[in-house]
Parts: sequence; structure tokens; C-alpha cells
Amino acid sequence: MQTQNQKVHLPILKEKEISLYIKREDLIHPLISGNKYRKLKYNILAAKEKKQNTILTFGGAYSNHIAATAYAGKEQGLQTIGIIRGEELQGKWQNNATLRLAKEHGMHFKFVTREAYKSKEASEFINQLRKEFKDFYLLPEGGSNSLAIQGCEEILTPEDNVFNVIALAVGTGGTIAGIINTSKNNQKVIGFPALKGDFLQEDIRKFATKINWELQNKYHFGGYGKVSSELIMFINAFKKETNIPLDPIYTGKMVYGLIEMIKEDFFIPGTKILAIHTGGLQGIKGMNAVLKKKNQLGIVE
Repeated sequence: MQTQNQKVHLPILKEKEISLYIKREDLIHPLISGNKYRKLKYNILAAKEKKQNTILTFGGAYSNHIAATAYAGKEQGLQTIGIIRGEELQGKWQNNATLRLAKEHGMHFKFVTREAYKSKEASEFINQLRKEFKDFYLLPEGGSNSLAIQGCEEILTPEDNVFNVIALAVGTGGTIAGIINTSKNNQKVIGFPALKGDFLQEDIRKFATKINWELQNKYHFGGYGKVSSELIMFINAFKKETNIPLDPIYTGKMVYGLIEMIKEDFFIPGTKILAIHTGGLQGIKGMNAVLKKKNQLGIVE
């Protein structure tokens, strides 16, 4: 499935002679949007081929992956189980827009402590889950596995070969690996991690087949789920000027970083950039609820 590339018109782009297009993967599906659609595609097929009727996966309170998996499961007639980070959410999930959406689409939750969540890939932890939930198709956090990479390798099309730079937000590293694998050797792939720390390099190398990529680690705004009034104002202004909505966890930080790099002459005049919109807009409601409690500026929905 192909999605459109929308040209962005901003004064700074004209001034620096840079072309910027956004690949609107957020429009691929109303609820399973962006890279989540791509990551789930072949995993859902694999689950059905193995005659599994339950998918078990992992995520945090505002996980796009959790929400998308729940909806995809309902749509495909599969049960879903979400192992959710944060035991404190046990009696409060109804106040969380993402978890509420997942529950509405039939997902069963198991809340675990943050300490226990760190062991989510350990065989002992998985075996315990199999004792509790019996048989299931295991999907890792963020949905990133070889089948997810295969789905993400379908994002770029031959028409995208004209771009010099491909930019995207990075969570677990699966999507960028798929983009790297199908990019041309003369293209530069730039990832903007939403998480603090430099641990993603190794995770990406497990699946990436080329070396034409780099990560820009200074636009995470303090880490996963952290925002500032500057970022919120940027997201609102960008939507007003371009009519393209961005989420505060991933795409907002990526586009903010790109514009800052353009301002700082990181790219030579004439550079053509394609930024991948990986969806995640469902997270805006949850973030706005948090910002409202703090009496802070919210994101225009």
C-alpha cells in the first residue's frame, strides 16, 4: 500500500533552498496508522498461519503499539493480551486514553512493575506468561522483529529514490531498519530517537543491511514521553502552517529536529528530504490530559 508524499511549504525551507516532503503513513488506516500497520501486517499473517488465536505483546501507558495491536486483533478475530509497564496503572487505566482505547477493542491487560518489565525478553519471564495465558503468538515491545522489518521495507517506493535524505523518528529501531534496507546507497537515512541514551545503535544493526544511516540524539526533549512548551508550540504552529498533525512522542520531535538542522545549515542547498510520518496521533489525547493536569499548553487536535 502506497501513501502520498506531501510537500511542506515554510519560509525557512525557501530561505535555505531545501525541499521537504512528509510521507503520510499516518493516513494508511484510521486506527492502525503508520509504522504500526506495517509492523503488524506480516505478524498477523504469521499468527494465523500458526493457527494462534491470541497475540501477546508489551508496552507502556501511551504505547501506539498497544493500541494498534488491540484494534488489529479485533479486526482480524484474534484475542490480544498487553503486558503493561507500571503496576500503578492497575486501577487507573480507565483514565488513560491509550489503554482505554485498547480495552474497548478487547485487549486483556496484565500490569507489571517497572523492574519486572525489564525482564520481558527473558525466557523465564516468557515461560511464566505461558503458564498463565497458555498458548499465544509472542510479539516483542514495539512489534519489532524480522516480520515487522519486512513490513517496514514496503514503506519506500521507487518514486522515493529522488530524495537525498530519509528522516524518521526511532522507538525500538525496527522501522528505521526496514527503511535502511530499502534505501539507496546514495541516500542518507537519519533517525531521531524518542528515547534517551545511545543503546539503539546495536538494536538497529541486528536488522539493518547497510551503513548509510545515523542517529541524531539531541532532540528527545528529556526522553520518552517527555515534552516541553517549546515542542508543543512547534507542533501547533506546524499544523497551522502545513495542515499536518504531529504527535508529541515521535513525529513532533523528529520534525522539530529536522527544522533545527536546516536552520543550522546541516544540509547543503538543493537537498531533498523525505520525512516519514509514522502515525501515533492517538497519543495526543493522553498527552493533553497530562498537560491539562499541569495547567500547561496542550496540542491542538
